[in-house]
Amino acid sequence: MEVTILVGSQWGDEGKGKIVDILSEKYDIVVRYQGGANAGHTIKIDDKQFILHLIPSGILRRDVICVIGSGVVIDPQALLDEIKFLENNNISIKDRLFISHNAHLIMPYHKLLDSISEKGDRKIGTTGRGIGPCYIDKYARKGIKIVDLLNKPHLEKLIRQNIEEKNAILTKVYNENELDVDQIIKEYLEFDKVIDPYIKDVPMYLNQATLENKNILMEGAQGTLLDVDFGTYPYVTSSNPTSGGGCTGTGIPPTKVSSVFGIVKAYTTRVGLGPFPTELDEENGEILRQAGAEFGATTGRPRRCGWFDSFMMKYSRMINGIERVAITKLDVLSYLDEIKVCTAYHVDGKKLTSFPTDIAQMERVTPVYETLPGWKTDISNARSYSELPSEAQQYLSFISEQCGFEIAIISVGPGRAETIIL
Repeated sequence: MEVTILVGSQWGDEGKGKIVDILSEKYDIVVRYQGGANAGHTIKIDDKQFILHLIPSGILRRDVICVIGSGVVIDPQALLDEIKFLENNNISIKDRLFISHNAHLIMPYHKLLDSISEKGDRKIGTTGRGIGPCYIDKYARKGIKIVDLLNKPHLEKLIRQNIEEKNAILTKVYNENELDVDQIIKEYLEFDKVIDPYIKDVPMYLNQATLENKNILMEGAQGTLLDVDFGTYPYVTSSNPTSGGGCTGTGIPPTKVSSVFGIVKAYTTRVGLGPFPTELDEENGEILRQAGAEFGATTGRPRRCGWFDSFMMKYSRMINGIERVAITKLDVLSYLDEIKVCTAYHVDGKKLTSFPTDIAQMERVTPVYETLPGWKTDISNARSYSELPSEAQQYLSFISEQCGFEIAIISVGPGRAETIIL
């Protein structure tokens, strides 16, 4: 039995979708453990591209069971759209997709409140999908869970209570129109009719699977530096993408976890607002953005681009317990004459000994760089480490030594075949 937690090791968008797709061939079950439809995992198979937001990327492997854990917040329409998309592409989900009865539902008022907050002075650059407000209600003990769909009178009562409260805020604070409570109740009762076959006691199911020696891959969304507890707060997501979230978001205890696998982009990107020490200026950032097609799979927003940050990665490795990693998008760097790697942070001329999560300090960081030679040749056809140019090997060895991780997979393109397994 192997239970692996797979984490995004930077600010998200590391290429988790492709790596989950590759790894899931060796797993029986793939579980998404946190986040919502604000995630976008892109997988390219031959000439077909799949973008998944809620359903684990393992769904593209016909023998893999996929599970949405209790740490995920679910937008009904997004989920139904994704199910329909898969079915239209002849990917069967019957008896292959299960949803935790304890997962929370995103409601229309969550999306509305999210969009309103992003118009204010304290916006942080969210996707506007209602993720944060849904988690707020979850921890305020006002949330509506999947299991509530199974009890119609109870569901109606919860929705009416919540909308009465939200309508007061919308009308009196934000001068918005009231939400139609009867229409919303109708929509969620219709959702229940479709989703019932997928609902499952996920902790019971997954723990039983471990007793049956099933191999389980836990898939996170976003990235470590967006973790609400360990990221660059307040410019973070509303959940725990770090490895600890794998247990709280699924019900699998830490004692059953075998390893933590990190996904690491060969350079660094970030979406939304917040500090980014190694960010390139607009001209050079745009060159890297175009070369790497760095636009959000969920929103289409351009990603901010910068050099690889090994100082940040050492922090990420520590927080997650990362042992092995997949390096993604190495091919994007192939056009560069030289490549920089951040090895340390200075603040006011003093070298930092630990990664700063205090925003005021983070915004004053000066990165310290080492410069390595580029390889200036296409590597997308490389299928073994020995086929990589010596400069590319040098780059990989350098970041491996700096960060203290073992490289197990190297991605040299978006397709399944464009991968080197070490």
